[in-house]
Amino acid sequence: MSAASDTGSKSQDALGLLGSRRFGPLFATQFLSAFNDNAVRNALVLMIAYRADAAGQFSAQIMIPLAAGLFMLPFFLCSATAGQIADASDKAWLIRLIKLFEIPVMLAAAGGVLAGNATVLLALLFAMGIAAAFFGPLKYAILPDLLAPEELLLGNALVEAGTFIAILLGTIAGMLIATRHGSAAVAALIVVIALAAWVTSWKIPHTAPAARPGERWWNLFAATARVIRQAAREPGPFRAMLGISWFWLAGATYLSQFPAYVRFILGGQEAVVTLFLTLFSVGIAFGSLLCSRLLAGRVSASCVPWGALGIGLFSIDLWLASPPPAGAGELASIAAFLGDPLHWRILADLFGIAASGGVFVVPLYALLQAMTEREHRARAIAANNIFNAAAMVISAAVTMALIAVGVSIPGLFLLIGTATLAVALWSRRMRTRLAM
Repeated sequence: MSAASDTGSKSQDALGLLGSRRFGPLFATQFLSAFNDNAVRNALVLMIAYRADAAGQFSAQIMIPLAAGLFMLPFFLCSATAGQIADASDKAWLIRLIKLFEIPVMLAAAGGVLAGNATVLLALLFAMGIAAAFFGPLKYAILPDLLAPEELLLGNALVEAGTFIAILLGTIAGMLIATRHGSAAVAALIVVIALAAWVTSWKIPHTAPAARPGERWWNLFAATARVIRQAAREPGPFRAMLGISWFWLAGATYLSQFPAYVRFILGGQEAVVTLFLTLFSVGIAFGSLLCSRLLAGRVSASCVPWGALGIGLFSIDLWLASPPPAGAGELASIAAFLGDPLHWRILADLFGIAASGGVFVVPLYALLQAMTEREHRARAIAANNIFNAAAMVISAAVTMALIAVGVSIPGLFLLIGTATLAVALWSRRMRTRLAM
């Protein structure tokens, strides 16, 4: 029996939903897992960015998107098999198994942090990506099983907001690595959080298998091709997947370049990177919840073109507001950074990009879930994750190639903004075809 049949608690109140047994444990498990992924990843990113001198600037700008690409590659390789297993299984049980697997991975990551070994952490990012790839179809496909239809948009908004707040807190945790005894603090924290995620996963309500067990698609490339073909046969969900993938391509570009942008363009210290991630995460959360409020629980694509337009316009203005690269010299503290009026325009653009992103992507996730039959919903989410992963791997590869041929980081922002204006026009034309 689906947990969504619990008619005693269908409130649209966010705190009420977070406190419910139907949704709270899943949200907590997702939040803690995202925190750990980003704590490890951002500790590594800051290790790379702030141990590079002027001569190492090019290496840092290449290594940072490489780290992002290594984490996302398993989503492309494993998602199809993960989706099939999820459709044929109790999703709550699978989540617990994955969270158990993450405990030894985080123990190994703790060792890499203590040793200051970037190579070990790069390898572990790939292992973390495998766990996340199997978790991805579960956390979204289970939502319609746990929530009433009128709660689906709010549930997606909370998951999206929570993910980016976890990115922020994970970044702050990663920043501890630069403090005295910081490596030990980060190492202990990621192990404790992994244990906590496993504990909260035990409170997620059980769900009945959505489909009969079938042949396992262990040939990863054949499985991926099959899931993509299936997704392409459903125009509405397929268009939603394409829009979501653009959101993650743009987001991955921004997130991967923040440390280098702050360090080499704006001449700011590590604390300014944290400020950027704070604004970006809070902006996504704000936009996600704003979208839920604007649509009043309706699953609709009406906000999607406006979100894309905001991303495009704010990205172009960020390019216009960016100064020439900072020269050698002392890096600016956060107080000195905030003392420059030009930087307030940059911060406003970042918040606008992020809030517009939340407005853009949340309805697309809800539409994908609502338009897909329960029997193959996890496989549809898996197909979406494959497209998202491909978009982020492409982002990493294209970013490295463009930087190698001399495109500046602000130039990347201009390209993203211009392309997203085209996405806004496309999504306006597709809006009626995405409507339910």
